[in-house]
Amino acid sequence: MIYAVAVCAALLAAAAVLTLVRIERGPSMLDRTIALDTFTATLVGAVALEAAWHRRTDTLPILVVIAMVGFVGSVTIARFAAVEPEEERRIKTREEAAAEDAARRLAEEAEERALERTAELDAADEATGDATIGHTDTVLSSGEDDAADHAAAQDETAPDEGEAR
Repeated sequence: MIYAVAVCAALLAAAAVLTLVRIERGPSMLDRTIALDTFTATLVGAVALEAAWHRRTDTLPILVVIAMVGFVGSVTIARFAAVEPEEERRIKTREEAAAEDAARRLAEEAEERALERTAELDAADEATGDATIGHTDTVLSSGEDDAADHAAAQDETAPDEGEAR
């Protein structure tokens, strides 16, 4: 009996080490999920081996609880991984995460600068009393527009006679 227990213990230890390696290296979340499920099964086997070696039956509830936790964990992870986008299924490297954070920070800074520039333009417009259209470079003052500019603007918007036919 001692040889059988020793062989089983060695195989369970090897399985545990290999599943821990897969948990660490697994390229995708699903690989890690399968490795965690395998590790849970290895843990159940180790507790069962200990119970058989010491001829104890009081560890049976522990076996059931470990098996249930492993099953529920695997099903939960599989459910969330099923709706996960393809590019999110793998864990990013530190460099990829840093590049993504840097790009996000740059976008936020650009948005803040655009908001500050808009606020500056609004403040400048209120201070000078000018009315702008969409913060373009063309500023129309209330007393500065002349009849020629007004006529030219109407000519551009009027439909041609050839287009009407």
